[in-house]
Amino acid sequence: MNTSNFNTDTGQQPEQSLFRDQDERMEVVGLDIGTTKVVAIIGRKNQFGKVEVLGYGRAPNTKGVRNGVVINLTETVKAIKEAVKKAEYNAKIRIKKVIVGIAGQHIRSIQTSEYIMRENPEDIITEDEIEKLINQVKRITVEPGEKIIHALPQEFKVDDEGNIVDMPVGMAGTRLEANFHVVVGKVASIQNLIRCVKMADLEVVDITLEPLASAESVLIEEEKEAGTVLVDIGGGTTDVAIFKHNIIRHTAIIPYGGNIITKDIVNGIHVLESKAELLKIQYGSAWPAENSDTEIIAVEGLPGRPPVEISMKHLARIIKARVEEIIKLVHIEISRYQEMTNDPVLLGGIVLTGGGSELRHLPQLVNLFTGLYTRVGKPVQHLAGGTEKDLISPVYATAVGLLLKGLADKRNYEYYEYLDELEAKKEQEKDNKTGKQEVKSDKKHKKKKEEIQDKRKNKLYKAFLDFLKKLE
Repeated sequence: MNTSNFNTDTGQQPEQSLFRDQDERMEVVGLDIGTTKVVAIIGRKNQFGKVEVLGYGRAPNTKGVRNGVVINLTETVKAIKEAVKKAEYNAKIRIKKVIVGIAGQHIRSIQTSEYIMRENPEDIITEDEIEKLINQVKRITVEPGEKIIHALPQEFKVDDEGNIVDMPVGMAGTRLEANFHVVVGKVASIQNLIRCVKMADLEVVDITLEPLASAESVLIEEEKEAGTVLVDIGGGTTDVAIFKHNIIRHTAIIPYGGNIITKDIVNGIHVLESKAELLKIQYGSAWPAENSDTEIIAVEGLPGRPPVEISMKHLARIIKARVEEIIKLVHIEISRYQEMTNDPVLLGGIVLTGGGSELRHLPQLVNLFTGLYTRVGKPVQHLAGGTEKDLISPVYATAVGLLLKGLADKRNYEYYEYLDELEAKKEQEKDNKTGKQEVKSDKKHKKKKEEIQDKRKNKLYKAFLDFLKKLE
């Protein structure tokens, strides 16, 4: 999927006639609007249930979003359009509807419980009743200017039977109750995000909390069961989500990400932000001990000024100081969860993802600080074979997760191809049947015409005989 032929200056795509509309029955688009970039991915399920990526696009967004919140609608819309057009060009598909990720400092979570009394205790519990309970939670009072984004059920309780992890469909009882993890965000921030998408001529199908999407793409079921902390280090924020027994238990948004590390480098060695970002990516490390003071990097300075020299050890010290602060805040969230639940065991440890997780030696530093096993999570398990290597990166974890969320209730494309073929076959049979009826009708009409002509001939012949008799 090469984007080299896409003209980002004009925003035009060649050969528009070759493009078809997005098939909403089976094709989903994940749109990750981040602090440093916007990513759009369109995909569908293959016959094995794996995600087949049809196209993707990425565009810089350094001025439109800050700490996960839209601050410049024009710049954000421009980035969305560019990323979407690149994805469209890859897939030769016109994108219409998207699933959008949301994060930012305005996001918070609360724990609550709710119940409903059932009219007939002897009837089995249905999915509609569980949906009724969830909708009841969505109507709870929150702070002025806030809106509920997710109401995620944790454990259910039916009468005296509690700690039911799975939905109790099929059980019977008088009282249906559940504990909920409720995710809340500022209405203004949510509306600005939706407004940007609409201004890019797209429709928002759903909004999903980004750490939940990232978890979907990088965590395995065993990790969710054993207890795992997902840490998604983005450009503007670090998102935390804790899972246990396959249930989301705790979420938090830390207002520091990769951008603040870049700014520390700018302030520490006095270089332009673009140069600091390149330094971080190419030479950055969270472990100063691996470098010596004699390893020097020369960084291009302002025009007409000499290069700036910095030792790799000093660069690593700048990075480590800020990374340690982020890890401390993550550790506070882990401790908060453990105190609330009185459950200190997290066998799955920590899974790092997002662009910031690619920093060298970061897993070792996190492991040293928290004592928990740490790995970097990549969105590989759900993607079909043959997916481009660029996509199998922590950078695309959220976008792939949004795609997975949207595809969860979709069938694979072969199912719809089969239905289309079946429909086409029925139409053909109908046409054939209609054709036969028309042929039959033509024959009947011809026969009728011949009968009328015969009657006319007989009538004329009889009249002629009568005329001859009169002459006699």
